[in-house]
Amino acid sequence: MDYKHEFLEIFQDKVHRNGARRMLEWLSATDFFTAPASTRYHGACESGLVMHSLNVYKVLKERNDKLGEEKYSDESIAIVALCHDFCKINFYREGSRNVKNEATGRWEKVKVYNVEDAFPYGHGEKSVFLIERFMRLSIEEAMAIRWHMGGFDDSAKAGNFALSEAYRRYPLAVMTHLADLEATYLLEKGTSSVNRK
Repeated sequence: MDYKHEFLEIFQDKVHRNGARRMLEWLSATDFFTAPASTRYHGACESGLVMHSLNVYKVLKERNDKLGEEKYSDESIAIVALCHDFCKINFYREGSRNVKNEATGRWEKVKVYNVEDAFPYGHGEKSVFLIERFMRLSIEEAMAIRWHMGGFDDSAKAGNFALSEAYRRYPLAVMTHLADLEATYLLEKGTSSVNRK
């Protein structure tokens, strides 16, 4: 099963909120299903973004299933995990640069991904904004998406204390950050087509 088909199957099965269908129509008109997840690290390859979204979903669903009666709805888990990185839609552009081949001593053109952010609105907050153009999020879903980057988020690095308060109040935000880390650093190790290290 390809990533796009898997994403659509999960989303259509789990998400029934008003506006979900319109959001999928919009998504199909973007580069979401072909875009990389990063410039050169995890998922820096064609369809890396949708692959990453699915990996976060699988990890978050597994964590959620262990909560028993306290667990979140399947719809919330699907929305948060599958949509957390909508901020990366139409965000990267494929380019190239010259790199010296150590074995041959010759310069070779290699593929790279560059950031060209047409809508510089932040990271998690941009994802929340884009989702809410189509469907309403609960406060906890919005917090989970907004703060999925944890301490890597630019506002957290600048000393914003909202992150720790969001994690204290909304366990789904903590779970989403941990799922994002596990997907990025464990499941997606070696998934960069432009950086094999």
